Amino acid sequence: MTSQITLVKGSGPAPARSGLRGHPWLTLFAVAIGVMMVTLDGTIVAVANPAIQKDLRASLADVQWITNGYLLALAVSLITAGKLGDRFGHRQTFLIGIAGFGLSSAAIGLSTGVELVIGFRVAQGLFGALLMPAALGLLRATFPAGKLNMAIGIWGMVIGASTAAGPIVGGLLVEHVSWQSVFFINVPVGVIALLFGLFILVDHRAENAPRSFDVVGILLLSAAMFSLIWALIKAAEWGWGDGKTLAFLAVSVLCFALFTVWESTVAEPLIPLGMFRSLPLSAGTVLMVLMAFAFMGGLFFVTFYLQNVHGMSPVDSGLHLLPLTGMMIIGSPLAGAAITKIGPRVPLVAGMVATAVACFGMAHLTPDTGTLTMSLWFALLGLGLAPVMVGATEVIVGNAPLELSGVAGGLQQAAMQVGGSLGTAVLGAVMAAAVGNSFGDNWRAARLPELTPEQTDLAEKGIQVGIAPVPPGAPEPVVQAVTKVAHDTFVSGMGTAFTVAGVVAVLAAVVACFTKGGENAPAGAGAAHV
Repeated sequence: MTSQITLVKGSGPAPARSGLRGHPWLTLFAVAIGVMMVTLDGTIVAVANPAIQKDLRASLADVQWITNGYLLALAVSLITAGKLGDRFGHRQTFLIGIAGFGLSSAAIGLSTGVELVIGFRVAQGLFGALLMPAALGLLRATFPAGKLNMAIGIWGMVIGASTAAGPIVGGLLVEHVSWQSVFFINVPVGVIALLFGLFILVDHRAENAPRSFDVVGILLLSAAMFSLIWALIKAAEWGWGDGKTLAFLAVSVLCFALFTVWESTVAEPLIPLGMFRSLPLSAGTVLMVLMAFAFMGGLFFVTFYLQNVHGMSPVDSGLHLLPLTGMMIIGSPLAGAAITKIGPRVPLVAGMVATAVACFGMAHLTPDTGTLTMSLWFALLGLGLAPVMVGATEVIVGNAPLELSGVAGGLQQAAMQVGGSLGTAVLGAVMAAAVGNSFGDNWRAARLPELTPEQTDLAEKGIQVGIAPVPPGAPEPVVQAVTKVAHDTFVSGMGTAFTVAGVVAVLAAVVACFTKGGENAPAGAGAAHV
């Protein structure tokens, strides 16, 4: 079967088609299946990690690499993968991403050693990087300006639904089947997505699409992104003032600087710097970083709060987060419709204000906070995030020329990865500092036995994730006293972290004032069929 290619003049989408092939809403459906597979995998694997560690006798460092290897491969490759889509077509890169992601998942399920699991997780990240920008590029090329917001809204709804389903589905599969089934589930989903993609998707390419590759730019950007993400990942272990952390951050800054200089001189740059002359596009990128900082950084502590302070199982904690993800599912298409009518600026500002209020509210959670109160704050957070996820994505992708839609999609995804990593690292440091400042006083106030410096250090590390350092064989009154100190100290530190997240959300609301809708041409732009 030969694929049909549409060469589109200007920046507008291809003209409407008759039949199934190239139909916009069927294209959205095909794209959504692939995106669902990747986003589901992003949360489902965390539930499987303890079972993988036990079955394969892996060390804690090995288990961390199962996540970090995927994250690094994804973050480093996103923009380059988007450029590949702009050069060879987003249909091709999307289908390769789907096939590779599914095969890598099957290989992980068949792996007998943790080294193989880590290696194939890196492969998953690379193929996921091909898939995600291509999905946005296909939507950008297929939908006219008036319907792109709604398409991205439904795309956001799928991300919310699959993110919500991850811990629940993962918990059920690990508990009742095996950890391997968490990865095998991607195989049938991938086959369905591949078949829909083969029969539905049409490759749209701008007439002035790039014809060459900026190899030096790719190497410099990859080195910069790797050094930055690696420094953020390891900062909690090494310390922010450690020489290794500072060295990786310095390498990242140097590589970004060299990348900027190089891009200004090369004929066909990886990222044309002229893209950032668009104030809305630049504001949308910064907004995506700040939103991910507040959301992913704050959510990191919520899971520990639910599981270690309230004693919930992973499945129960996933169910308690349904108000958050449920409002994202409901709110995303509604946000798309609102943005189409009134533009993105007001929904984006309102969304970040709601996110800030939710963060400030969650800063006052206690060990005894009930489900209703938690659910109200979680729901408000989801309601605030929905228009930001949709609007910022449309601002970035919609304000980029069609021939750079893949790069714009990669930029959007990379901004989320950087923001999430930065939020987790910085708020983790805030939590560590807050625990260190209050633990000693709380411990002494409870009249508990004095700890050695080594015992204090171990206790503080456990409390940073909500674990009470109860001594083995301790009597029940001591168990209760230690648990109370640990949980009170944890929620106090979490409150400080959420306060910082709320301030970042307020800053993001200010940045949102500089956004506006995409300037892509309306439907009906001329095209030549090949």
